[in-house]
Amino acid sequence: MTPKHRASTAAVVFRPRHSSKRLRHTLLHTFVVAMAATTGFSLVYLQTTVQQIEGAFTVRDISSLVAPPPPPPPADPDDPLAGMDVNILIMGSDARDGENASLGGLANLGGMRADATMIMHISADRNRVELLAIPRDMRVKIPDCYTFEGERIRGWTTKFNVAFANGGRYGDIAEAAACAVNTATQFTGIEFDHFLVMDFAGFRHMVDAIGGVPMCIPQDVYSRKAKLDLKAGPQVLDGITALAWARARTGSGLGDGSDLHRIKRQQVLLEAMMRKTIAMNLLTDTGALTGFMREVANSLTLDEQLGDVGYLGGLAFSLRNLDTNNIYFATVPWKSAADGTGDILPTPAAQTMFDKLVRDLPLDPDYVPPSAPDPAPSPSPTQAPKPVKTRPGDPLPEPEPEPSAPVDRSDEVQEDIFSACT
Repeated sequence: MTPKHRASTAAVVFRPRHSSKRLRHTLLHTFVVAMAATTGFSLVYLQTTVQQIEGAFTVRDISSLVAPPPPPPPADPDDPLAGMDVNILIMGSDARDGENASLGGLANLGGMRADATMIMHISADRNRVELLAIPRDMRVKIPDCYTFEGERIRGWTTKFNVAFANGGRYGDIAEAAACAVNTATQFTGIEFDHFLVMDFAGFRHMVDAIGGVPMCIPQDVYSRKAKLDLKAGPQVLDGITALAWARARTGSGLGDGSDLHRIKRQQVLLEAMMRKTIAMNLLTDTGALTGFMREVANSLTLDEQLGDVGYLGGLAFSLRNLDTNNIYFATVPWKSAADGTGDILPTPAAQTMFDKLVRDLPLDPDYVPPSAPDPAPSPSPTQAPKPVKTRPGDPLPEPEPEPSAPVDRSDEVQEDIFSACT
C-alpha cells in the first residue's frame, strides 16, 4: 500500500479527540440525570411509605403512669489522699457555753481550754490507725502564735494544754486550734493535714448516735464532781455517762486521779466506740455516715477540707477494710519533772514514736501486715463461656445473685467486750 493509501485509511479509522469528549459528556450527563430522577423518586416513595406506616401506628405516652426505674446505686466515694498517710490533730474542747454548760458545769467559765489532745495517724495503705495521746501536763515550748488580724501572742515553756488557751485568748476557737497545731508540730516534728475540735455536746451526741458504747467496768465507780455512778460489770454507756467516764478524775474507782490515768480510761472508751462504729458499717454506708455527722456537726470545728462531706466520706470509706486489731492507742512516753510543778517530760522513746509516725511506720511492736489477697485469675481466651442456646418453652436462666448487704456485727462486738467481764 502506498503512503497515500495509508493516509486515507488513517483518516477513516481515527476520530478527532473533541468528538469523543463531547460524546462522553453527553453519556455522563444522561446517566446522572437518570440516577437523580430514580433516587429522587425512591426517596419520595420511601418518605411517603414511612409516613403512611407511622400514621397507622397507635402511639400513646404512658411515662407518667409507669413507675420510674430505680436509681443506680451511688458510686463509692473516692479516697481524697489515696496512697498518702494522714495526720489529724484531735482536740477536746472544755467549753462551757450552751449545752456544754449543763454537761461540764460552771457555766460561762471564761477562757478556752483543751480537755484532751490526740494525734490520729492513718497509714498510707489504710491498714493501720494509730492514736497517740499528748498529756495535758507535758512540758513543751509553745511558739508565738498569731490571730487572724496579725497580732502576735508570745509563747513560753509550760504545759501543753496552755497552747490552746493561749491561742484562743480572744475567744476564737480556730485561733486556739492553730496555736495547738503549731505547738504539736514543733514538739513532734509531725506535719498535720487536718485538725478537729469537739466539745462536750459533740461527744455526747456522737455516743448516742451509735446507740451507746459497750464497756466492761472493772470496779464500782463513783464521782460526785463528774456525776458518775457505775457498778462493776458489763454496761452500755449512753452519751452523758460516757462523757462523765471520759472526764472524771477524782472519786472512788478512778485510780490516782491524774490526767495520765484518765487518758487510759479515755482510750479504752474510744477503742470500744471505734470497734462498734466499724462493726455497724458506718464507714461504708454513705447515708448512715451523713446522718451520723449531722448529729454532731454543730459541735465540731475543723478545717475546710475535712469539713467537706464528700472528702470526709471518701476518707472514712477508705478505712472500710480496717481490722480493728490494727487500731493502736498509745501515750507519749513521759517521766516526772520532779520539780514541784506537776509537769511531765518526754523521754527519748517519745522521739522514736514521733519519727515512726513521720515515716509512716507502725507504733505497735506486734503489728503484722495483712497478707495480700490472691490475684484473680485472668480468663483464658480458650475458656470463654459458650453462649447458652434456648428454645421457646425453656425455663429462663437463673439471674446472677446480687451482692449481699453488709452485716451489722455490733452485737458481736458487744458480746466480745462483755466477755472480758467474766
